[in-house]
Amino acid sequence: MTDRARLLEGLDPQQRAAVTAPRGPVCVLAGAGTGKTRTITHRIAHLVQRGLVVPQQVLAVTFTARAAGEMRTRLRGLGADGVQAQTFHAAAFRQLRYFWPRVLGEELWSLVEHKFRLVAQAAGRLGLSTDSDAVRDLASEIEWAKASLLTPERYPDAAARRGRDCPVPPESFVRLFEGYERAKNAAKVLDFDDLLLHTAALLEDSPEVAEEFRARYRTFVVDEYQDVTPLQQRVLDVWLGGRDDLTVVGDANQTIYSFAGAEPRWLVEFPRRYPKAEVVRLERDYRSTPQVVGLANRVIAAGGAADTSTGLTLVGQRPDGPAPGFEEYDNEAAEAAGLARAVARLAGEGVPLSEMAVLYRINAQSEVYEQALAEAEIPYQIRGGERFFARTEVRRAMSALRVAANGARREEELPSRVREVLAEVGLTGTAPTGGTARERWQSLNALAELADELFATDPEADLPRYVAELDTRAAAQHPPTMEGVTLASLHAAKGLEWDAVFLVGLVEGALPIQHAQGDETSVAEERRLFYVGVTRARRHLRVSWALSRGQGGGRRRRPSRFLAGLASGAAGHGRGGNRAGSGTRRRSAAARCRLCSAELTSEAETRTGRCADCPSDADEELLTRLRSWRRERARQLRVPAYVVFPDSTLLAIAERRPTDTEALADISGVGATKLERFGADVLSLVNGSA
Repeated sequence: MTDRARLLEGLDPQQRAAVTAPRGPVCVLAGAGTGKTRTITHRIAHLVQRGLVVPQQVLAVTFTARAAGEMRTRLRGLGADGVQAQTFHAAAFRQLRYFWPRVLGEELWSLVEHKFRLVAQAAGRLGLSTDSDAVRDLASEIEWAKASLLTPERYPDAAARRGRDCPVPPESFVRLFEGYERAKNAAKVLDFDDLLLHTAALLEDSPEVAEEFRARYRTFVVDEYQDVTPLQQRVLDVWLGGRDDLTVVGDANQTIYSFAGAEPRWLVEFPRRYPKAEVVRLERDYRSTPQVVGLANRVIAAGGAADTSTGLTLVGQRPDGPAPGFEEYDNEAAEAAGLARAVARLAGEGVPLSEMAVLYRINAQSEVYEQALAEAEIPYQIRGGERFFARTEVRRAMSALRVAANGARREEELPSRVREVLAEVGLTGTAPTGGTARERWQSLNALAELADELFATDPEADLPRYVAELDTRAAAQHPPTMEGVTLASLHAAKGLEWDAVFLVGLVEGALPIQHAQGDETSVAEERRLFYVGVTRARRHLRVSWALSRGQGGGRRRRPSRFLAGLASGAAGHGRGGNRAGSGTRRRSAAARCRLCSAELTSEAETRTGRCADCPSDADEELLTRLRSWRRERARQLRVPAYVVFPDSTLLAIAERRPTDTEALADISGVGATKLERFGADVLSLVNGSA
């Protein structure tokens, strides 16, 4: 087989068309899971192999160092070593280091990795807040302005047109922006945005530099093209210098970074900019089952013909899998307990915990799911954020609450007292508009809502009781660090995939997020965020929401508008069946205590079949035998003991004393795989014959 044949082997017709397209403008519209990285790396290798370009003349850019590293590794394996595969910023930094001394006659200015200190100084000189949240929001707004090619004087009009929530009045931001730039230039330092701005300026203003650069690089490839900002597009244009040897790859349906300046119009309008461009559509999804793919298509189609759409319709290529599940619950605790049961069930069926992910809209939503997984003794890891109780604002708040609990207290109801203390560390009556400040406010507000929940179940609860509850939750959410279920925001999940994905908390105000609901463009982006979440799943997908925050609260929440019509269109049904005309599922039937019939809300309660207030009737001798057996089996299998069975499952077995496989299978945490692997041993122990 020739080298060329090997490069084309295993490619589908559309991928092959993209790989073999001639030099010149090529636009690859690549849906989720369609093999875009494979396609573009094979295209580069194909151009090199045919002698159309030498590797050192190719510059491939993407948006993360991880993606660039993966591209370089693949290219080396395809015989195209020497291709420059970098992020936009890394490529610009390299060029500045080379050209800056020649053009400006001095060493390149130092790079400031974090602009916090300079922004704080500029804010202080203007009498603006220098609180860390405020400074971070101001820094983010400067980054957006520079990515959007806005000078300070142009910022107010542009921000008003685009509906930006400026952290301070626009006129104050203009002065701060100007002061920041003056201070930065006086110190002779650059921020990351300057890497792109100065690279573009050097090539635009120096014909000799531009000629030398363009003689070196002749072919350009841009991955994730839907995420380019106006600044990045300006750099790309000056790199090209009127040439058209450009391949772009992207999916407008996955545009989720508009808040950072990304504009999908460059991808959508590519055929108009380059009338002779070859456009290839990759729609065969090799990642997900047809059931997941079908739901993803319906999510996007329900948004109508948005101006960012490129009309991609995915076609699943994998064998059939289970239908996506839709679950509605009365409250978040019940939703989280249901999630933990579903995770345990899949783990029992052989799905590794590392191949499961729980995805939510904002990091502040994670606490209740962390709690449920911890109670179920299921290890987890947070991606792209801190555990809820490790966050700075939460630790500060808990410290203040402890001090208040130990001191003199006024006779107030718990929710009022908690909000009074939290107000001292930043909780306000309404959510702030700035991104970082809003995230911190949401974490503090979650603490306040926990007080509401505790008070609803125990009106006699006071501040010490509440603090003790927080300490218990915090302790439970710090299991040993090990591979486990991934918890992540939808933004942090971009570019990743898992066998099983749980999309949780899908209610109005969360998805779409509250501050996006009055803006059609923002709501469309929230829908695309939902689409990204759906397309992270290979085989198992479960969508859930709760109608209230806490137990006993009014069912005031509404399921996300994005769910309308989806559940009724999914093949197969969840445990509750369809709600007539709503397109969503009824909530799962609540589990009840076998002793007092109270509703069970935690995973540990569900496993034992009784609420925490009812006394255990476990056979202590049997429990001792079970633990001894588990310890030996874990040693033989070289796994932690909880992988065999967690303590709560052993306790449930010792309480229920199942005498046959059917009764054993009814215990939560005993899935089909564990039943087959350990069932005979457990039943022998129960029957006293082991």
